[in-house]
Amino acid sequence: MAGVWRCTLTLALLMFVCLWAASEAVGGAKSRPRPKRRPRKKPKVDPIDLTPPQKNIDIRQMLGTWYLLNAASKCSHLINHGTKVEPTVMTLTLATASDRSLMVSTKTRHNHQCWEILQMYRLSPTPGRMTLPGSRPELNTDIVIGETDYNSYAVVYYQKRGRVTMKLYGRSVDNLSEPLLTKFEQLAEKQALGLAFLFPFPTYSHCGNVDQHHTINCVPTC
Repeated sequence: MAGVWRCTLTLALLMFVCLWAASEAVGGAKSRPRPKRRPRKKPKVDPIDLTPPQKNIDIRQMLGTWYLLNAASKCSHLINHGTKVEPTVMTLTLATASDRSLMVSTKTRHNHQCWEILQMYRLSPTPGRMTLPGSRPELNTDIVIGETDYNSYAVVYYQKRGRVTMKLYGRSVDNLSEPLLTKFEQLAEKQALGLAFLFPFPTYSHCGNVDQHHTINCVPTC
């Protein structure tokens, strides 16, 4: 679309130059200059749309337990409390046999108490893309599985209100190798998330079973 617009604009400019030259050639009279057209605004592109999901993502191979190892974000909570993050573990299961939804269980601590948060991601027709519904459409969170080998790591992008947060997950707390961390840092840099916006998560003392009194059910939304 942008290419067609550029060609159209170029053609319009060439026609304007020709008409201007012709008007001066007849008796030397100058015609009134035409008002300049305002350039069309480029369509807004969400940052997450510039990060396509890994090709041929098999959501079934993503099921199971993932430990949060690192996050890259400009979230104010992380910036202010990034040194106090708690060990976090996520478990993915298919919600129904239709494979259109993904149940997400996230366990973490708050004030020394383990909590479990239940959410449901809607699967997109594009493999590797999902949506976490908000209370209003503008509060939806778009999710993209950017990279994974299914067995050791996954890099997941989350976008809400135009801001992107990246998370590095591992199948084991021992999967955070130096090359993997370097790769995550490089991917974060492409989202303008430098080292100052990286927040490593503890790899010990993860929560186990959580009783119903400390479970927050965000299905369908919170």
